[in-house]
Amino acid sequence: LFLAVCAVGIGGTFQYGYNVSIINAPTQHIHKFLNETWSSRYHKELNPDLLTFLWSIIASIFSLGGLCGALIGGSMAIRLGRKGALLMNNVIAILASILMGISFPTGLFELLIAGRFLIGINSGIGLCVQPLYIGEFAPKHLRGGLAMGTSIFLTGGILTGQVIGLRQEMQFFFPLELLGGEKHWPLLLSSSCVPAFAQLLFLPWFPESPRYLLIDRGDELSCAKALKRFHGSSEYRREMEDIQRECFAIAGEKPKKPWQLFTDRGVRWQLITVIVMTMGQQLSGINAIYFYATYVFEQAGILAEKIPYVTLGTGICECLTALSCVRRIYYVGRRYLVIGGYLLMTLWCTVLTFSLTYQELYSWVPYISMTCVFAFILSFGLGPGGITNTLTAELFVQSSRPAAYMIAGTVSWISFFTVGMLFPFIVNGLKQYCFVVFLLECFFVAAFIFLIIPETKNKSFLEIKKEFHKLNFGRNA
Repeated sequence: LFLAVCAVGIGGTFQYGYNVSIINAPTQHIHKFLNETWSSRYHKELNPDLLTFLWSIIASIFSLGGLCGALIGGSMAIRLGRKGALLMNNVIAILASILMGISFPTGLFELLIAGRFLIGINSGIGLCVQPLYIGEFAPKHLRGGLAMGTSIFLTGGILTGQVIGLRQEMQFFFPLELLGGEKHWPLLLSSSCVPAFAQLLFLPWFPESPRYLLIDRGDELSCAKALKRFHGSSEYRREMEDIQRECFAIAGEKPKKPWQLFTDRGVRWQLITVIVMTMGQQLSGINAIYFYATYVFEQAGILAEKIPYVTLGTGICECLTALSCVRRIYYVGRRYLVIGGYLLMTLWCTVLTFSLTYQELYSWVPYISMTCVFAFILSFGLGPGGITNTLTAELFVQSSRPAAYMIAGTVSWISFFTVGMLFPFIVNGLKQYCFVVFLLECFFVAAFIFLIIPETKNKSFLEIKKEFHKLNFGRNA
């Protein structure tokens, strides 16, 4: 099971985290490439406004690709299977890497835009299919911990991208310039093919999702073989019986389309929960924290050349929190971890607002702000960062699950794009008070989870469905 999670994660959410972080390091080098290409092609200087426009397209086309990937990921998981969809997804990643890698030697920045769009599609499909696959092959008593692999590989991808994208010499350890240098940025962007090849090498050794094999394909023999591989020959019967009960309850119902979920009263509150939690995750202020991190560190007196390494510490924080959450999820459960995470984020937003307001009054106040940055990131990783995707798998039965992930992915990418577009205006308009918006959002999501979502720990998908039955059809149902 552990090796299966690794094989799935390396080409799944790892790609998303990795490609989100690596684009920051070569920003100046790509600007120079755009200027030189434009000058050689049209024999005139590139207008600064057009340069900003082209760079914004390169940076934001990734989220548009992610949205397209989320829209097709569920359909791929139904047609090709969960494992098949992930394997096919690597072809897109390899093609994207080739396009981005040859953009510099060919002098075609259009290839860079196309490559970023394709790697966005790859990330959108991975975010949709990976938690779906893990949630279906994991036994219910280990489902929460194994599903945290989604968050672990995502944060691991962000951290890896931060390390590989370093532009300065790592003076603390040994002199080494990594792929963030001017000569190596095409290699940095095309390095996405490495995890893709790794997944193509390792994932074929693992079986298809047992639930997909039995419920969607009706192949009981292959399902039994897959369960024996995943759970052992002595433990697989309980899981087999659970899948058979779900298959009987669905009674041959075909996989639903996303728009069918919106008209199905039986999943109304499950769908509302997924939408609220997905939006809450993206709009929680985590992107604002990363945006403000450099400013906060400067105010704390950290030298400018050392700030990239301190920022690297934020990535390490989030990754370590995701790893430690695997153990806590067994003892505390999903519900209280997410509620606690959002309430702590509300607290740190409040403290950070005050510390940024009075930053220049006392010399020790910037250190309060710096502490809040790390505390907010740790609180996000405590629950909201990883458990959101886990709950999406647990709240729906087999026929509704792929469509639910398509909706969740669509909401996530639209929210991600919205934050990227509106956040600069929020910062310019509210300055340090922008965190008031995020603390209200975090508190609202925590209250919603407290009032609506039941605990799902150690419960089968059918048992969770019964928990929501009263919400969907009334208390007397």
